[in-house]
Amino acid sequence: MVMNSNLFNRLRLPQLSININMWKSFYIKPNEIGILYNRSDFKKILQPGTYTYFGRNWQVKTYDLNEPEANIENLELLLRNHGSELQEHVVIVRTTFRQAALVRLGQNWVSVKPNQLRAFWRGFIEVETHIFDLEENLELPGNFVQQIRGISLFGLNKFQISEAEIGLLYVQNNFVRPLQPGEYAFWNLDKTIAVNKISRIIPNPDFPLPEVLIERHPDFVAAYCEIVQLQNNQVAIVRYQGKVIAILAPCDRKLFWQGVEVEVIDIGVDAKLPQHLVAELISGVPATYTLSHNSLHVCEVPPQHIGLLYINQEFQTQLQPGLHAWWIFGRSLQTPVFDLRQQNLEISGQDILSKDKVPLRLNLTAGYRIVDPLQAKNTLVDISGYLYKELQFALRGAVGEKTLDALLEDKGAVDISISEYIRQKTSAYGIEVDSVGVKDIILPGEIKTILSKVVEAEKAAQANVVRRREETAATRSMLNTARVMEDNPVALRLKELEVLERIAEKIEKIQVNGSLDSILTDLIRMNRE
Repeated sequence: MVMNSNLFNRLRLPQLSININMWKSFYIKPNEIGILYNRSDFKKILQPGTYTYFGRNWQVKTYDLNEPEANIENLELLLRNHGSELQEHVVIVRTTFRQAALVRLGQNWVSVKPNQLRAFWRGFIEVETHIFDLEENLELPGNFVQQIRGISLFGLNKFQISEAEIGLLYVQNNFVRPLQPGEYAFWNLDKTIAVNKISRIIPNPDFPLPEVLIERHPDFVAAYCEIVQLQNNQVAIVRYQGKVIAILAPCDRKLFWQGVEVEVIDIGVDAKLPQHLVAELISGVPATYTLSHNSLHVCEVPPQHIGLLYINQEFQTQLQPGLHAWWIFGRSLQTPVFDLRQQNLEISGQDILSKDKVPLRLNLTAGYRIVDPLQAKNTLVDISGYLYKELQFALRGAVGEKTLDALLEDKGAVDISISEYIRQKTSAYGIEVDSVGVKDIILPGEIKTILSKVVEAEKAAQANVVRRREETAATRSMLNTARVMEDNPVALRLKELEVLERIAEKIEKIQVNGSLDSILTDLIRMNRE
């Protein structure tokens, strides 16, 4: 029996082993969910737990519920065949060609593009879906903008408009509408979205394509802007809060924010600025002058000067001292200014031959005044150049007709000759020459040496004459003195004593030879005699 039993067991063990290998067990973790397949056919969705199935063709694909999106293979086919069972466990998001979606997964958000099929697991994380029709509106509603603040989502452009700005919304480079301060988001999945932020603080911002705004969007312009459009004989000064912010030329068209003041000026008849505008645009704030200097012709006439106004090459009037300004548009302006005070002209280093062929270098100075600026302007291109040339000619003519001696003896004659010549020449040009004079006559070195020797000889001869005259007078005086002393012994004795005194002044010591007695004897003898 035992042997039969063992034999029986040996016969059953292979069959039992085969049956055990046909069972398959699957374990679904608490944070997972599984999909059961048999021969790749969907059977059911498995919740967390342990499952055992008989057969070798069972398969379970698990999904981590911490990843809320269900990346299920063949989702479209499964929904068609097992839609009701599948939708008990997943949220299906399907978008058409002109739709997009936002899905909230707990505290996170994801965006879904058009023509998409997406699935998200239910239960583990709260899922909320929102479908948006892109045909109706590309803008995301404000409540969603607040919820997705700080989250970057594919297909959405977000913009922040500050309280000092206004936004201009462009779709496909076409203006749509203005955006007030706030937060905005727009779908940009198949269209280009752009927002130009423009400062409301600056009254004259650079509007993008202002001509398009004026022509195609008059409602926006009327609601927000001030349009300035000028004729061909008008200019405009635009002020904001009393300050000049723009100067507009004829035919200009420009947009400003509402609140500016526009002064339109007709320049067809008179282009000159009144004094209050001159003070504001030129003498006032430097920034204002910077704005206006390309639009104005400015002329400042100093005291003791006079200006001439030419418009389109035609003389108009004289300009008195002061600050003058004109609009330059459509006209050519010239305002030459002339100094009415006495002016000096120096003619230096003129090399001229005198009548006796002596080379000389002369310097001439002349004083002149402009007495008729209009005549001088109309007849002379270069006043100082004309005077310079004429004075050169006059100087050469006057010096070339005189010898060196004549020039040195009477320089005034040269001055008179030059003065008469130049006054005759300038009388027809509105110029008055008041004074002309030769300052310097410079001789060549060798001529200067010769003249120095001549002067030296003349002075030596004069010195000899004086010396002979003095000697003659001295001799005559000595003769008269001798005659007096001849008839008067006392006078002769006084003269002797005077001579002895002069001699004694030059004697430092006297040496006496002999004894005291002999000296006294000689003195007594001299006294007796």
